[in-house]
Amino acid sequence: MKKTFDVIVIGGGPAGMMAAITAAMNGAKVALFEKNKRLGKKLLMTGGGRCNVTNNHPVDDLIVHIPGNGRFLYSTFSQFDNQDVMRFFSERGVALKEEDHGRIFPVSDKSATIVNTLKEELENLSVALFFKEPIEKIITDGVIVQGVRTTEGDYFAKSVVVTTGGITYPSTGSQGDGYRLAKSLGHHVTPLYPTESPIFLTNDFIAAKTLQGLSLQDIKLSVVDESNKLVASHEMDLLFTHFGISGPAALRCSSFVNQLLRTQKTATLVLDCFPDRTSDELMDEIIDYSATSSKQLKNALTGFLPERLLLYFLTTLGISEQTFAQTSKEQLTAFISYCKDWSLSANKTFGLEKSFVTGGGVELKEINPKELASKKIPGLYFAGEVLDVNGYTGGYNITTAFCTGYVAGTHAAYHAFT
Repeated sequence: MKKTFDVIVIGGGPAGMMAAITAAMNGAKVALFEKNKRLGKKLLMTGGGRCNVTNNHPVDDLIVHIPGNGRFLYSTFSQFDNQDVMRFFSERGVALKEEDHGRIFPVSDKSATIVNTLKEELENLSVALFFKEPIEKIITDGVIVQGVRTTEGDYFAKSVVVTTGGITYPSTGSQGDGYRLAKSLGHHVTPLYPTESPIFLTNDFIAAKTLQGLSLQDIKLSVVDESNKLVASHEMDLLFTHFGISGPAALRCSSFVNQLLRTQKTATLVLDCFPDRTSDELMDEIIDYSATSSKQLKNALTGFLPERLLLYFLTTLGISEQTFAQTSKEQLTAFISYCKDWSLSANKTFGLEKSFVTGGGVELKEINPKELASKKIPGLYFAGEVLDVNGYTGGYNITTAFCTGYVAGTHAAYHAFT
């Protein structure tokens, strides 16, 4: 007996579950294949186990926070956006709350709340769930999609949706299966690289562990190219580690660092400890410290910067032991330059296996943005991180997954009935 469906979805993450749900809501007989023994394994890890479901910012702002080809998603968001994601869960009894920067979480603070809600919806819609049954190939007759071949046999459908994720955290099953399947059908995959990843620095203070464990709030971290042209800039918090830098500012700059490192050995980052004040304003502020001119400079400037960073700057300039009165304006100008324009040298980030998001993916020129359908073979659809789309942390990637899953599932169902 042939195992026949209208729509087959490959991958049980947020994009895959939403695609299967939406296809079934449109009347399709749906099968969802997940090679793990349970759904949403990676989704359970997100948001520190709390699941940052989406972000409440306007769509134009969402696009800005999806630097990896976010504009491609305008058509997707016109059909299903972050407000629809929130409505989807609220209508199914999930209470949501908003935290800083527009991030939306379940009130339960448990990722399992989200995964279980999706699983219940799949079961209510009679979606056939296949676990621990990896997809070996997508079956075609050379012209159109016909189904999939697994380790257990062949399954047939007019529409197949690929939602296999990227290749970050391979222990969750994200091992690049979707890229292999896409290539087998003539699709191109753009170079893959880590994004939202901690950054390794080559500066001497790293090996010396001078600043290890130091955190800075509301600094500005910028990435500049070899001609000193600004590539990206973020005002957020930063953490110095034993290997380099982490924290929100570093994570957001990491994809741009990796893009520069394709053509150069190191990438330059510039740290501004006082993004809301000019150099002149800082000089005026420092001059006010002159009442303590008899003190050593490192003591006179107590509180101006975190102690270890202050001492590092003053020591680097060779002025840590002199008094305020002994310090020239040129030396203070040099100190302020460190505060506002400190160059750091990066040579790599964590690898894909330890990064949050995969940059690169299935070439978007080969995908119809309205339907998320392949331009190469009718009946083939893509959604989620397998596409060459990536966003910052803060709910943007999960939003992309849910919304592209909805659109791909909808049009996969329409195609199955044509």
